[in-house]
Amino acid sequence: MLGYVLGWALNLPALLCLSLLSAVLISCTTTPYTPSTVAAPPQVPGATFVGNHACSECHDKIHEGFHDSPHGRFYRGDEVQWASIAGCESCHGAGSKHVETGLAADIVNPRTEPQACLKCHVATHGEFTLPHHHRVLEGKMTCVDCHEPHGRNIHQIAGGLGTQQRDAVCIRCHKEQTRTHVFEHEALREGCVTCHNPHGSVNRGMLVQRDANLCLRCHAQVQTGADRVFIGKMDHTGLLRNSTCWSAGCHSAVHGSNFSPRLLY
Repeated sequence: MLGYVLGWALNLPALLCLSLLSAVLISCTTTPYTPSTVAAPPQVPGATFVGNHACSECHDKIHEGFHDSPHGRFYRGDEVQWASIAGCESCHGAGSKHVETGLAADIVNPRTEPQACLKCHVATHGEFTLPHHHRVLEGKMTCVDCHEPHGRNIHQIAGGLGTQQRDAVCIRCHKEQTRTHVFEHEALREGCVTCHNPHGSVNRGMLVQRDANLCLRCHAQVQTGADRVFIGKMDHTGLLRNSTCWSAGCHSAVHGSNFSPRLLY
């Protein structure tokens, strides 16, 4: 017992040094959550922050849903103190002038200024700069044309989380895809985003992968021999190297066909 106590006492200086070193490392590597670590809110000249409660006096329906949203849950304590970081005014700018006048010109509207979203969602901003993209940066559409920023799940597109609700948002613009077909492409049941990146892509048609690689994500029944390539029971030797599944003149009806279960026109 005495030896155990003496051993512990001899190791005490080493333990203290180790604890001190750990504290120093933590203090050096941990960045405190301060206003300087988040994107600055849009500027409204001459306005001051008033907090979410002032906004809710008129926008009560939006405020009800926003309270439980990811943006709303960022609040820490006093709502005016945190208004510029995680509240209505972090996206719409300081609201005192808008509260006084009620004029749309005295507040920032992300429907007309997508940079209000993209200042935080920088990865999405990058996707909009890819060769094939939805024309948000060009001012032809905005983030809120597809997304519901006040809902419980900011990542869902407006309408809901289900595949039909998500696709309904796409179909509002891509009406040509509303046609029904005798032979459906089953991938459509998985949703538009199975094949398309909704923000932008390096591939034509905003496809998530190029050429036959896209189709082979699902149609992976590939069999290879010494000199032949089969997909299912069909001989595809040479076809995958020469062109895509659809541009080869084979499966060109990629969204569905009225003539062939093999998606031919």
